[in-house]
Amino acid sequence: MNLDWLPVLTLPTPVAIRALECLFALSAGIQTLEYLRMRPAMGQHGLWSWAIQRQDIPNAFAQKLFDALFAENIFNGLLWARLLALGSLVVQGANLANVTFLFVSNLAVLIRWRGAFNGGSDFMTLVAISGLLLAHTAGALTDMSLGWRAGFWYISLQTISSYFVSGWVKLLRPEWRSGRAMTLFLDTGIYGPLPSRSIFRHPMLARVCSWSFTVWEGCFPLALLDVRLAWLFCAVAALFHFLVFVFFGLNRFFWAWIATFPAVLYCAGATW
Repeated sequence: MNLDWLPVLTLPTPVAIRALECLFALSAGIQTLEYLRMRPAMGQHGLWSWAIQRQDIPNAFAQKLFDALFAENIFNGLLWARLLALGSLVVQGANLANVTFLFVSNLAVLIRWRGAFNGGSDFMTLVAISGLLLAHTAGALTDMSLGWRAGFWYISLQTISSYFVSGWVKLLRPEWRSGRAMTLFLDTGIYGPLPSRSIFRHPMLARVCSWSFTVWEGCFPLALLDVRLAWLFCAVAALFHFLVFVFFGLNRFFWAWIATFPAVLYCAGATW
Protein backbone atom coordinates (compact mmCIF):
# COMPACT_ATOMS: atom_id res chain seq x y z
CA MET A 1 0.00 0.00 0.00
CA ASN A 2 1.44 3.36 -1.06
CA LEU A 3 1.02 5.85 1.78
CA ASP A 4 3.27 8.59 0.41
CA TRP A 5 0.26 10.88 -0.02
CA LEU A 6 -0.18 10.95 3.77
CA PRO A 7 2.02 13.14 5.98
CA VAL A 8 4.22 11.39 8.53
CA LEU A 9 2.89 12.55 11.89
CA THR A 10 4.99 10.79 14.50
CA LEU A 11 4.20 11.65 18.11
CA PRO A 12 7.30 12.84 20.01
CA THR A 13 7.60 11.29 23.46
CA PRO A 14 6.51 14.40 25.44
CA VAL A 15 3.46 14.90 23.22
CA ALA A 16 2.49 11.22 23.46
CA ILE A 17 2.85 11.32 27.26
CA ARG A 18 0.69 14.41 27.71
CA ALA A 19 -1.92 13.14 25.25
CA LEU A 20 -2.13 9.82 27.09
CA GLU A 21 -2.35 11.48 30.52
CA CYS A 22 -5.01 14.00 29.51
CA LEU A 23 -7.18 11.57 27.53
CA PHE A 24 -7.02 8.99 30.30
CA ALA A 25 -7.95 11.64 32.88
CA LEU A 26 -10.93 12.66 30.75
CA SER A 27 -12.07 9.05 30.27
CA ALA A 28 -11.67 8.04 33.93
CA GLY A 29 -13.15 11.37 35.08
CA ILE A 30 -16.35 10.77 33.11
CA GLN A 31 -16.63 7.32 34.66
CA THR A 32 -16.09 8.68 38.17
CA LEU A 33 -18.72 11.38 37.69
CA GLU A 34 -21.15 8.70 36.57
CA TYR A 35 -20.47 6.73 39.76
CA LEU A 36 -21.07 9.85 41.85
CA ARG A 37 -24.35 10.47 40.05
CA MET A 38 -25.42 6.91 40.83
CA ARG A 39 -24.87 7.24 44.59
CA PRO A 40 -28.57 6.82 45.49
CA ALA A 41 -28.68 3.52 43.58
CA MET A 42 -25.57 2.35 45.42
CA GLY A 43 -26.93 3.11 48.89
CA GLN A 44 -28.17 0.61 51.44
CA HIS A 45 -31.63 0.42 49.88
CA GLY A 46 -30.52 1.02 46.30
CA LEU A 47 -30.49 -1.28 43.30
CA TRP A 48 -26.74 -1.95 43.66
CA SER A 49 -26.52 -2.22 47.43
CA TRP A 50 -23.20 -3.46 48.79
CA ALA A 51 -25.14 -5.53 51.35
CA ILE A 52 -26.15 -7.77 48.43
CA GLN A 53 -22.91 -7.72 46.48
CA ARG A 54 -20.76 -8.57 49.53
CA GLN A 55 -22.27 -12.04 49.57
CA ASP A 56 -20.01 -12.93 46.63
CA ILE A 57 -16.94 -12.64 48.92
CA PRO A 58 -16.42 -15.85 50.90
CA ASN A 59 -13.52 -14.65 53.08
CA ALA A 60 -14.71 -13.06 56.36
CA PHE A 61 -11.67 -10.77 56.72
CA ALA A 62 -12.05 -9.52 53.14
CA GLN A 63 -15.74 -8.90 53.77
CA LYS A 64 -14.98 -6.69 56.77
CA LEU A 65 -12.27 -4.84 54.88
CA PHE A 66 -14.54 -4.08 51.93
CA ASP A 67 -17.48 -3.31 54.23
CA ALA A 68 -15.40 -0.45 55.61
CA LEU A 69 -14.13 0.69 52.22
CA PHE A 70 -17.54 0.56 50.56
CA ALA A 71 -19.42 2.28 53.35
CA GLU A 72 -21.36 5.07 51.66
CA ASN A 73 -19.38 8.05 53.00
CA ILE A 74 -15.97 6.35 52.61
CA PHE A 75 -16.61 5.24 49.04
CA ASN A 76 -17.93 8.68 48.09
CA GLY A 77 -14.77 10.19 49.55
CA LEU A 78 -12.70 7.76 47.47
CA LEU A 79 -14.48 8.85 44.30
CA TRP A 80 -13.91 12.55 45.05
CA ALA A 81 -10.24 11.85 45.80
CA ARG A 82 -10.06 10.03 42.49
CA LEU A 83 -11.38 13.11 40.69
CA LEU A 84 -8.74 15.27 42.39
CA ALA A 85 -6.00 12.83 41.37
CA LEU A 86 -7.23 12.88 37.78
CA GLY A 87 -7.23 16.66 37.85
CA SER A 88 -3.61 16.69 39.02
CA LEU A 89 -2.81 14.26 36.20
CA VAL A 90 -3.93 16.92 33.72
CA VAL A 91 -2.34 19.89 35.46
CA GLN A 92 0.95 18.44 36.73
CA GLY A 93 1.35 15.17 34.86
CA ALA A 94 1.74 11.70 36.27
CA ASN A 95 4.01 10.61 39.08
CA LEU A 96 4.42 7.30 40.88
CA ALA A 97 2.28 8.29 43.88
CA ASN A 98 -0.52 9.63 41.70
CA VAL A 99 -0.77 6.68 39.33
CA THR A 100 -0.44 4.18 42.20
CA PHE A 101 -3.46 5.72 43.91
CA LEU A 102 -5.41 5.76 40.64
CA PHE A 103 -4.52 2.11 40.00
CA VAL A 104 -5.52 0.97 43.50
CA SER A 105 -8.73 3.03 43.47
CA ASN A 106 -9.58 1.61 40.05
CA LEU A 107 -9.25 -1.91 41.45
CA ALA A 108 -11.52 -0.92 44.34
CA VAL A 109 -14.16 0.34 41.92
CA LEU A 110 -13.95 -2.90 39.92
CA ILE A 111 -14.39 -4.97 43.08
CA ARG A 112 -17.41 -2.83 44.00
CA TRP A 113 -18.94 -3.83 40.68
CA ARG A 114 -17.98 -7.53 40.82
CA GLY A 115 -15.14 -7.06 38.38
CA ALA A 116 -16.72 -4.87 35.71
CA PHE A 117 -19.39 -2.21 35.43
CA ASN A 118 -19.19 -1.64 31.69
CA GLY A 119 -17.25 -4.57 30.25
CA GLY A 120 -14.63 -3.65 27.67
CA SER A 121 -14.36 0.00 28.69
CA ASP A 122 -13.43 -1.07 32.23
CA PHE A 123 -10.78 -3.36 30.79
CA MET A 124 -9.25 -0.61 28.65
CA THR A 125 -9.31 1.82 31.58
CA LEU A 126 -7.35 -0.75 33.58
CA VAL A 127 -4.95 -1.20 30.66
CA ALA A 128 -4.25 2.54 30.46
CA ILE A 129 -3.65 3.03 34.18
CA SER A 130 -1.56 -0.18 34.30
CA GLY A 131 0.60 1.22 31.51
CA LEU A 132 1.08 4.48 33.42
CA LEU A 133 1.97 2.55 36.56
CA LEU A 134 4.40 0.34 34.62
CA ALA A 135 6.06 3.39 33.10
CA HIS A 136 6.66 5.09 36.45
CA THR A 137 7.63 1.92 38.29
CA ALA A 138 10.17 0.99 35.62
CA GLY A 139 11.29 4.60 35.49
CA ALA A 140 11.93 4.63 39.25
CA LEU A 141 14.01 1.44 38.97
CA THR A 142 15.90 2.35 35.77
CA ASP A 143 15.23 5.56 33.85
CA MET A 144 12.03 7.26 32.71
CA SER A 145 12.86 6.93 29.02
CA LEU A 146 12.88 3.14 29.30
CA GLY A 147 9.86 3.29 31.60
CA TRP A 148 7.74 5.19 29.10
CA ARG A 149 8.72 2.86 26.28
CA ALA A 150 7.62 -0.10 28.39
CA GLY A 151 4.35 1.61 29.33
CA PHE A 152 3.56 2.65 25.76
CA TRP A 153 4.25 -0.81 24.36
CA TYR A 154 2.14 -2.48 27.04
CA ILE A 155 -0.84 -0.23 26.27
CA SER A 156 -0.32 -0.46 22.53
CA LEU A 157 -0.15 -4.25 22.40
CA GLN A 158 -3.20 -4.62 24.64
CA THR A 159 -5.17 -2.17 22.50
CA ILE A 160 -4.21 -3.79 19.22
CA SER A 161 -4.95 -7.24 20.64
CA SER A 162 -8.44 -6.13 21.69
CA TYR A 163 -9.29 -5.28 18.08
CA PHE A 164 -7.47 -8.27 16.61
CA VAL A 165 -9.27 -10.81 18.80
CA SER A 166 -12.64 -9.13 18.26
CA GLY A 167 -12.20 -9.20 14.48
CA TRP A 168 -11.15 -12.80 14.19
CA VAL A 169 -13.83 -13.99 16.60
CA LYS A 170 -16.38 -12.31 14.31
CA LEU A 171 -14.82 -14.07 11.33
CA LEU A 172 -15.49 -17.45 12.95
CA ARG A 173 -19.17 -16.65 13.52
CA PRO A 174 -21.52 -17.35 10.57
CA GLU A 175 -23.98 -14.65 11.68
CA TRP A 176 -21.24 -12.03 11.30
CA ARG A 177 -20.06 -13.37 7.95
CA SER A 178 -23.63 -13.22 6.62
CA GLY A 179 -24.26 -9.75 8.07
CA ARG A 180 -27.24 -10.93 10.11
CA ALA A 181 -25.53 -10.08 13.41
CA MET A 182 -25.20 -6.44 12.36
CA THR A 183 -28.96 -6.05 11.99
CA LEU A 184 -29.65 -7.96 15.21
CA PHE A 185 -27.32 -5.71 17.19
CA LEU A 186 -28.77 -2.52 15.73
CA ASP A 187 -32.25 -3.74 16.65
CA THR A 188 -31.19 -3.62 20.32
CA GLY A 189 -30.04 0.02 20.13
CA ILE A 190 -31.22 2.78 22.44
CA TYR A 191 -33.80 3.98 19.89
CA GLY A 192 -35.46 0.59 19.63
CA PRO A 193 -35.61 -1.79 16.65
CA LEU A 194 -34.59 -0.46 13.28
CA PRO A 195 -37.44 0.83 11.10
CA SER A 196 -38.75 -1.77 8.69
CA ARG A 197 -37.35 0.23 5.76
CA SER A 198 -33.97 1.00 7.34
CA ILE A 199 -31.07 0.68 4.92
CA PHE A 200 -29.30 -1.49 7.50
CA ARG A 201 -31.95 -4.18 6.95
CA HIS A 202 -30.74 -4.60 3.38
CA PRO A 203 -28.82 -7.92 3.42
CA MET A 204 -26.06 -6.77 1.08
CA LEU A 205 -25.37 -3.52 2.97
CA ALA A 206 -25.42 -5.34 6.32
CA ARG A 207 -22.93 -7.88 4.95
CA VAL A 208 -20.64 -5.17 3.57
CA CYS A 209 -20.65 -3.27 6.89
CA SER A 210 -20.09 -6.46 8.86
CA TRP A 211 -17.17 -7.57 6.73
CA SER A 212 -15.67 -4.08 6.72
CA PHE A 213 -15.50 -3.91 10.50
CA THR A 214 -14.38 -7.56 10.77
CA VAL A 215 -11.46 -7.11 8.36
CA TRP A 216 -10.48 -3.76 9.89
CA GLU A 217 -10.37 -5.21 13.41
CA GLY A 218 -8.58 -8.38 12.35
CA CYS A 219 -5.91 -6.41 10.47
CA PHE A 220 -5.29 -3.85 13.23
CA PRO A 221 -1.77 -5.19 14.01
CA LEU A 222 -0.71 -3.80 10.60
CA ALA A 223 -0.92 -0.37 12.25
CA LEU A 224 2.51 -0.99 13.77
CA LEU A 225 4.13 -1.20 10.31
CA ASP A 226 3.85 2.53 9.59
CA VAL A 227 2.69 5.51 11.61
CA ARG A 228 0.50 6.61 8.70
CA LEU A 229 -1.28 3.26 8.82
CA ALA A 230 -1.66 3.74 12.56
CA TRP A 231 -3.39 7.10 12.03
CA LEU A 232 -5.80 5.48 9.52
CA PHE A 233 -6.62 2.55 11.80
CA CYS A 234 -7.11 4.86 14.80
CA ALA A 235 -9.30 7.23 12.78
CA VAL A 236 -11.55 4.35 11.72
CA ALA A 237 -11.58 3.12 15.33
CA ALA A 238 -12.70 6.55 16.55
CA LEU A 239 -15.52 6.54 13.99
CA PHE A 240 -16.48 2.99 14.99
CA HIS A 241 -16.66 3.84 18.71
CA PHE A 242 -18.57 7.03 17.97
CA LEU A 243 -21.18 5.03 16.04
CA VAL A 244 -21.40 2.59 18.96
CA PHE A 245 -22.07 5.59 21.20
CA VAL A 246 -24.75 6.94 18.85
CA PHE A 247 -26.60 3.64 18.42
CA PHE A 248 -26.06 2.09 21.86
CA GLY A 249 -25.25 5.00 24.17
CA LEU A 250 -21.92 3.48 25.23
CA ASN A 251 -20.00 6.72 25.77
CA ARG A 252 -17.40 5.00 27.96
CA PHE A 253 -16.21 2.83 25.08
CA PHE A 254 -15.41 5.88 22.96
CA TRP A 255 -13.22 7.59 25.55
CA ALA A 256 -11.64 4.44 27.01
CA TRP A 257 -10.20 3.36 23.65
CA ILE A 258 -9.38 6.88 22.43
CA ALA A 259 -7.23 7.32 25.55
CA THR A 260 -4.95 4.48 24.40
CA PHE A 261 -4.37 5.75 20.86
CA PRO A 262 -1.36 7.97 21.73
CA ALA A 263 0.49 4.79 22.74
CA VAL A 264 -0.39 3.08 19.45
CA LEU A 265 0.71 6.10 17.41
CA TYR A 266 3.93 6.42 19.39
CA CYS A 267 4.84 2.75 18.97
CA ALA A 268 4.00 2.78 15.26
CA GLY A 269 6.40 5.68 14.73
CA ALA A 270 9.14 4.35 17.04
CA THR A 271 12.55 3.49 15.59
CA TRP A 272 13.13 -0.26 15.76
